[in-house]
Amino acid sequence: MNSFRIRDAARSDLPRIVEIYNASIPGRMATGDLSPVSVESREAWFNAHSPAKYPLIVAETNDRKIIGWASLSVFFNGRAAYRHTAEVSIYVAPESCRQGVASALMDELRARCPKQGIRSLSAWIFGHNDASKRFFEREGFTLWGKMPGIADMDGVERDLDIYGLRLGGPPEGWAPKAQEAATGKS
Repeated sequence: MNSFRIRDAARSDLPRIVEIYNASIPGRMATGDLSPVSVESREAWFNAHSPAKYPLIVAETNDRKIIGWASLSVFFNGRAAYRHTAEVSIYVAPESCRQGVASALMDELRARCPKQGIRSLSAWIFGHNDASKRFFEREGFTLWGKMPGIADMDGVERDLDIYGLRLGGPPEGWAPKAQEAATGKS
């Protein structure tokens, strides 16, 4: 396994981030984009991230080659009620898969969540992407929902599975409806 370090992304990293992202498009496994994106088209996305809130991080080898990236992003259009939830994205360069890069990126994102007030993570994964589902399950995520046939990938309808991870415990004062019914409290 190559040694690498995790750091916050810099603007100069954006071309490589886009290159890694674009490498995932032809396989129709990891993104709904059907054709490559440009660096220019990802500028606003890049600017929506910062180390203080919704970080964008990269895994970099000792010779400074970026081999993967991960981000936390605003969940569900940034509506206030979802401010403690973030969507996680992880992409690894094809030549660096199965070397622990994705796990290291996930560990770093998870470590940053408490300081950023993030209590829940969501990952949106195509139903046919078994490798990603297994990865997120190993990371503690569980299936929270399924959107059947929502994606049209070259004429093939694909499901979108929503995986989630609750960090820490439930919010103060929260009780599930089943518990309320069992205790008679509401």
